[in-house]
Amino acid sequence: MKFYYLFTAIVLAGMAACSGGEKEKADGEETVETTLLAEPNEVGVMELKSTDFMHELISNGKLSARSYVDLTFHSAEPIAHIYVKNGDRVKKGQKLAELATLRLHNATAQAKTSLEQAKLELQDVLIGQGYKLEDSTKVPAATMQLARVKSGYDQALIAWQLADYEEQNAVLRAPFDGVVANLFAKPYNTASTSEVFCSVIDTRTLEANFTVLESELPLIKVGDRVEVTPFALSNVVEEGRISEINPLVDAEGMVQVRAAVNDRGKLFEGMNVRVSIHRSLGKQLVVPKTAVVLRSGKQVVFKLDESKTKASWVYVHTGLENANEYTIADSEGDGLKEGDWIITTGNINLAHEAPVKVIDN
Repeated sequence: MKFYYLFTAIVLAGMAACSGGEKEKADGEETVETTLLAEPNEVGVMELKSTDFMHELISNGKLSARSYVDLTFHSAEPIAHIYVKNGDRVKKGQKLAELATLRLHNATAQAKTSLEQAKLELQDVLIGQGYKLEDSTKVPAATMQLARVKSGYDQALIAWQLADYEEQNAVLRAPFDGVVANLFAKPYNTASTSEVFCSVIDTRTLEANFTVLESELPLIKVGDRVEVTPFALSNVVEEGRISEINPLVDAEGMVQVRAAVNDRGKLFEGMNVRVSIHRSLGKQLVVPKTAVVLRSGKQVVFKLDESKTKASWVYVHTGLENANEYTIADSEGDGLKEGDWIITTGNINLAHEAPVKVIDN
């Protein structure tokens, strides 16, 4: 019996100790939970206003110059001088390179002599027909044509014109202001008449060629502002304007667009670029993207009550967007209206009607 009473006393003591520990633990958990719920969330806010919304489309494209020319020599003669190198900026009419002209000059002189001889032959033929060369306007067209062929005048004239043309084009000149590219020839080598000697690119007329979706056509027009950023130079942003929209939708539902781009010497022909198209769509309710969060798969914006100490969520439907903002198409319940204060930061884990503390405005 003594052992039975002792065993019972030990069991009762253990149960009492466990009950006390659980009660103490429950009290502690309740205290912590109460403390956490009472702690207000720190949030950043802004006043909702109707502002000009800049719609933005993003596309990838490639730069090309509107003024681009490949220059080639017309005679296979030794290259006497090269005055420029790749990357040099040149002015319109500036001398780029020239050939040795001795052979070309002699060919022109010989052709000139042959032309003078043919002119004398023409005069003899006309005299034989009773006309003078000075009175060529009075010679019937058929008679003049026969005399020119018989004297060989037309053939000599063509030969002289060709020789003079080749001599004049023995000097390559820049057709417009630009930059020299693709120059690989060396002096004293024979110039090729089938290969490009060099190219001249007018970087002031760079264009970005890119595509937009067929559904995005109503959102752009000629004259809209664009920003162009090369993938290789992410810190360089140049502005431009849409210059033309090709009125044709291809098999993939894309439309070709061009934009004239302002260059400050950092862009190159053929660069791959990202193009951002900006267009103002007028006054709209606009919120930062950070203000919109998801709750149960729906878009929610938190707004403050009049005391700015409690946040309640509002289901919204966003419309257009750009890199940083949404437009509010509509909202449920009381909805959002101009003048409401909405939460822009600190709303990731925020609950409905949670207490908040505004840290900035």
